[in-house]
Amino acid sequence: MEKVSFDSWPGEVMGLVGDNGAGKSTLIKMISGVYVPEEGDIYWKGERINLTSPRNARELGIETIYQDLSLADNLEATANIFLGKELVKPILGGLLVILDKKTMFQKSKQILDQLEIEVDSVLTPVRDLSGGQRQSVAIARAIYWDAQLMIMDEPTAALGVKERNKVLDLVKALKNRGVSVIFISHNLLDIFAVTDRVVIMRRGIKAGEKITGKITEDEIIKMMIGSGL
Repeated sequence: MEKVSFDSWPGEVMGLVGDNGAGKSTLIKMISGVYVPEEGDIYWKGERINLTSPRNARELGIETIYQDLSLADNLEATANIFLGKELVKPILGGLLVILDKKTMFQKSKQILDQLEIEVDSVLTPVRDLSGGQRQSVAIARAIYWDAQLMIMDEPTAALGVKERNKVLDLVKALKNRGVSVIFISHNLLDIFAVTDRVVIMRRGIKAGEKITGKITEDEIIKMMIGSGL
């Protein structure tokens, strides 16, 4: 990968598009700390940073939601939102601590309500939720833990029309909350529905960057395959 440079701004949805093998996955894995770039620099809030792990990225507020969502299917929505960061409370004068299930229940319901996410119950196992609801839980988890840059990898893939529209609404809600969003999708209809700007990748390079409202679908496709404009 070479000659790839772009900015991501608070309250903006940036689309990232390209054919298979264009370099999208490699790029977002460098931003999320999975890969360490061999050259080039990553800046966060004006400061040069070295991301060495996904945990390192999360500590800065960079969250990535991959297609598999990384949810624990056997656990309920509440447990998934707090997975790895469970709230506890002391008992027996502080000799022991136990899970603070009541507070986790209240806080998870609160964030789901704020994002207007509808699930039958936050205590429903994730495996019993629809595809769109599962996406919603993953988004809610990232938002609760103060995500400032949300990278979303094909978030509407394999969803029905109603659920796809709900996920797109959630992307708009993230934008309204001032979150920076990098939205990766093969579906150009989704790109035009929610993004402000689109970066086009081709064979490991940035083929172009345009304001979404100032480019057509045909122009994007030409840049993706190398036909030029």
